[in-house]
Amino acid sequence: MKYLVFCLLICSGSYAQDLEAFRIFDSKGKEVSFQKMMTKVSQNQVVLFGEFHDNPISHWLELTVLMELNQKTTGSKLAVGFEMFELHQVKALNDYIANKSYKALKDSTELWTNFKTDYKPILDSAIAKGNIPFAANVTRKYAGLVFKKGLVALDTLPEAQKKLMAPLPFPFDSTLTQYVELIEMGKEMHASGINFAYAQAIKDATMAYSIAQHVKKGEMVYFLNGAFHSDFHQGIMWYVEKYAAGTKVGTITTVSQKDVRKLQKEHLNRADFIVVVNETMLSTH
Repeated sequence: MKYLVFCLLICSGSYAQDLEAFRIFDSKGKEVSFQKMMTKVSQNQVVLFGEFHDNPISHWLELTVLMELNQKTTGSKLAVGFEMFELHQVKALNDYIANKSYKALKDSTELWTNFKTDYKPILDSAIAKGNIPFAANVTRKYAGLVFKKGLVALDTLPEAQKKLMAPLPFPFDSTLTQYVELIEMGKEMHASGINFAYAQAIKDATMAYSIAQHVKKGEMVYFLNGAFHSDFHQGIMWYVEKYAAGTKVGTITTVSQKDVRKLQKEHLNRADFIVVVNETMLSTH
């Protein structure tokens, strides 16, 4: 991550106005400090961090938020969940927590391309602090099956495989703007628009159901997911309310702009806090 360090050093110098890496805004577009954001989000039972999967600022802030939550939640159980781990990978993740062997983890399950550089440091920090890391996502082949054949395709799965997803049938609201967008995108792809939305929804529902199990144990949950899964307080957040009604959920998201000094109108209310990253930021993969 040498390029990130270089960028941050540059941003602290005389060219900061032109080369700022990021700023943080609240939902109404008011710039806020990192500490103010943390004071607010740490008051929730669940904190969803919507990231760009290939963005170094997202990953650095995710780690920093985790460290701050550990300071602010002394005496509380903090569960740290990952979209990047699917429910069939629970054993591989638990083995890593127990023996810290990255080679064993890599050899035993398929990891995201940028796992070692972008997510392993967060996972290792959680383990070191005694947090409870957990897998949360539906196995991707089942989401793919829904995209191709619809929800009816899940009816024929063995019961053991149905346990790797949210309980069926799961609730679905086709009027949520995020799903409306996917339905339209699906039509443009010459596919079933509703199936595209269903495939997203089964991920959202499964991750939310996984989160809810930890909330019900009295644990605070910090969860990392792609921004689309929680933007505009939909997706995962909508399903958390279904599975654990009344849960206080705080959201952080990531957007990209040419000028980070003012939040663009289309990003207002996207989350409780919006991290605006310079659009020239390099990608991690």
